[in-house]
Amino acid sequence: MTVRSPKVTDEQLLAFERDRGKHTTRKEADIPAALGITPARYYQLLGRLIWTEDALRIDPMLTNRLRRQSMNRQTEHQQRAGRGR
Repeated sequence: MTVRSPKVTDEQLLAFERDRGKHTTRKEADIPAALGITPARYYQLLGRLIWTEDALRIDPMLTNRLRRQSMNRQTEHQQRAGRGR
C-alpha cells in the first residue's frame, strides 16, 4: 500500500524527512518548495506512510525512528489527558 499525493512519492517524503529531520521554520518553508504540498499535508502523508511496509522497505532506520517518536508522542498525550480528569 502506498500513501501519496498525486505529485509526491513515498521515496520523496522519506528522503525529505531524512534530509531535514528537525521540525524548524526553515523546514516548514522548504516543504511547499521541494514537494509542492502544504506542511499540514506533508505531515499527514508522512504520519500514514511510516506505518506501511513500503516505508520499512524504503528506509527501515528512519521509519523505525519515526514510529518510535510517534508512539512516544501518543504516550505523552495519553498521560496528559489522564491527568486532566
